Amino acid sequence: MNRRTLIHLFSILLILAGCSRHTDIRLMPSPSGQDLPFVWENASIYFLLTDRFQNGDPSNDINFGRTGRTAPLRGFMGGDLKGITRKIEEGYFDKLGVTAIWITPFFEQIHGGVDEGTGFTYGFHGYWTRDWTALDPNFGTEADLGTFISTAHAHGIRVLMDVIINHTGPVTGQDPLWPDDWVRTEPKCSYRDYQSTVTCTLTDNLPDIRTESDEAVDLPGFLKNKWMMEGRFDEEMQELDAFFARTGYPRVPRYYLIKWLVDYVRKFGFDGYRLDTAKHIEESVWAELEKEAERAFKEWKKANPGLVPGNHDFFIVGEVYNYGISGGKTFDFGDRKVDYFSCGMDGLINFGFKWDARESFEALFSKYDSLLHGPLAGHTVLNYVSSHDDGSPYDRERLRPLEAGTRLLLCPGAAQIYYGDETGRPLDIEGADGDAKLRSFMNWEDIEKNSTINGVQVRDMLLHWQKLGQFRKEHPSVGAGRHRMISKDPYLFARTYQSGQYSDITVIGLDLKAGKKLLEVGSLFPDGTGLKDYYSGQFTVVKNGLVRINTPFDMVLLGRI
Repeated sequence: MNRRTLIHLFSILLILAGCSRHTDIRLMPSPSGQDLPFVWENASIYFLLTDRFQNGDPSNDINFGRTGRTAPLRGFMGGDLKGITRKIEEGYFDKLGVTAIWITPFFEQIHGGVDEGTGFTYGFHGYWTRDWTALDPNFGTEADLGTFISTAHAHGIRVLMDVIINHTGPVTGQDPLWPDDWVRTEPKCSYRDYQSTVTCTLTDNLPDIRTESDEAVDLPGFLKNKWMMEGRFDEEMQELDAFFARTGYPRVPRYYLIKWLVDYVRKFGFDGYRLDTAKHIEESVWAELEKEAERAFKEWKKANPGLVPGNHDFFIVGEVYNYGISGGKTFDFGDRKVDYFSCGMDGLINFGFKWDARESFEALFSKYDSLLHGPLAGHTVLNYVSSHDDGSPYDRERLRPLEAGTRLLLCPGAAQIYYGDETGRPLDIEGADGDAKLRSFMNWEDIEKNSTINGVQVRDMLLHWQKLGQFRKEHPSVGAGRHRMISKDPYLFARTYQSGQYSDITVIGLDLKAGKKLLEVGSLFPDGTGLKDYYSGQFTVVKNGLVRINTPFDMVLLGRI
């Protein structure tokens, strides 16, 4: 049976109400014979740029005459939805312990390109939308999208859709400006306060949607003409009429976009959203989107029983740029503090992790435990070491790829693996400028050749991340449980988690000596308990409160067999 009530150890009751976090529990046999729950607080979310991951269909690599010469790493490179699906089928994500995939936006992009000061660029990244109701053929078709999601679900992997409401794509010779009652082109955001962060354009030539407007608008003429040429004008208009009739919403820009975005949930069964540029939109808009998305998700589940891995609610994580876990529940604009957790978001991306990860293991883990089970109780954060637009990632030079994986995947909270974190994909590409440096094609050839990057062989690097990921996937206590240090030297700590009749306890040792290890675990596991070290693959039994294990590694990941 599915359980919806999450009870943490030590009788801390987390009340799930309003816009707070939803708990997703998927039951499956666990090594101990109990039912293994999935919770978003323990999720390992793999984030990838669709165009830069795997080319599954070379026939769709060029569309809309996008053949102009671009600056390095600023044109389409062929990655698509079929390529991601292929890697799911090959078991790449299963081996890595991934429980959710977040893909960049797949909407039809502007047909032309622009130079924002870093060289001529096409919308390969997916954030320059021209038509929210269509897929860009460079990424694939609706059939490809449906196959990708159903394949992910069949592997127990959830899928997050990247949502854009803040802006359209830039204006080019092929891409007209949306009407004035839809967008503003000034002022440019100065970030002095709330107003100068929200009611403004992020950059020059990135028209800002008037999400605050309550004035009814007609559809842009170019969009209606496009739909007519594609033979779907009547269908699109009928759907819009039905949406506005059902909801009673006025025909203002934000509700058009909400309708178009939730359509993908209702049709394909996305499990959640990642909200782009979340702090640049009135927080009330996100709460409105959450309401419609949850309704659409319930309708999809009802129409497709058994196809979603679990009986979870819709999950939403927001990108509030520069939010850090130390801020607790609010983000400070200077003149106003906003609680996004109460405005449709279950979690926020944690931009502070890259700095916190420079602390000792215990300082990092104990801090996150106290915050996630204190002021942030009932919510979660998404930690990361690198991303697509963060020019100051943790370990930019990939000098400590094993340590980066250890810190990320063993830290309390959800984990974002940016494609190539696990394989040492470079984050500073010679010749590229700006965020393009972070967006090279996935380095599959390094895995195939077993290249050595900064003294570490790529397959050893990948194996390290796989072991940690599998351990995390099979033990919700790692990300969602309570943290407690057992001993400082050797550094040994426990994570404990309980939900209903399910309980999970893990013991982790770091910076240990290679060879024989004698570890005190009697306060957690009774004598005779069989344990597995998920790092070495060895098995042991607790005797006299102690675990004896001999491995060539400096860590142990202990969980019940």
